[in-house]
Amino acid sequence: MKDAFGTPQSLLVLGGTSDIALATARRLIARRTRTVWLAGRPSPELEAAAAHLRGLGADTHTVAFDALAPESHEAGLGKIFAEGDIDMVLLAFGVLGDQAGDERDPLAATRVAQTNYTGAVSAGLVCARALQAQGHGSLVVLSSVAGERARRSNFIYGSSKAGLDAFAQGLGDALHGTGVHVMVVRPGFVRTRMTAGLPEAPLATTPEAVATAIELGLRRRSETVWVPGALRLVMSVLRHAPRSVFRRLPM
Repeated sequence: MKDAFGTPQSLLVLGGTSDIALATARRLIARRTRTVWLAGRPSPELEAAAAHLRGLGADTHTVAFDALAPESHEAGLGKIFAEGDIDMVLLAFGVLGDQAGDERDPLAATRVAQTNYTGAVSAGLVCARALQAQGHGSLVVLSSVAGERARRSNFIYGSSKAGLDAFAQGLGDALHGTGVHVMVVRPGFVRTRMTAGLPEAPLATTPEAVATAIELGLRRRSETVWVPGALRLVMSVLRHAPRSVFRRLPM
């Protein structure tokens, strides 16, 4: 169960090598989180992440998880919940893709959509049902400001995040009153391994800043969190800009 300050004592991360997810885990472990499950494709990187969190004092386990294998989600994730209640699920997996290359390769573009959207729908529903069955818990979904309005420079990624964002908001409405809290997190450009080498966008942030915002959102039981907060206004302007104007923007 969460403590009196809303900090989860147990955490399941879907996307166990995500920079943002690991920054969040470190921050929560520094508070009161004691059990962590890192779910991802088996790899030395996943095991190294688990070893690092163990060194911080958390009882950390790894479990095989593949967003592109939804047929395995129910059985695989079900085993985790069978071990005991999970206070927080952090859905943090996703791929950026290569917009220019993916436009020429429909199969590659489809993999981006399947990872970011359909894989998340499958895993999100499995975890939501388990949280509802235990009667409490938070499902935190890492979305992106890219989903607010698809831009020509990354509309494949942006459209997949738009789908994820809408799904998570609807899921939150469906679970309202059940004891399960769904929080959508919308970061802007985050300095991670995934964005290494890309031109930095205005209001760029760090995994640690996103982790701080997630912890604050949990305490407040927020439904939507923007990181940084100024992006709420920026994206509102862009979302409502006439299409003729939007097309002229260097984005």
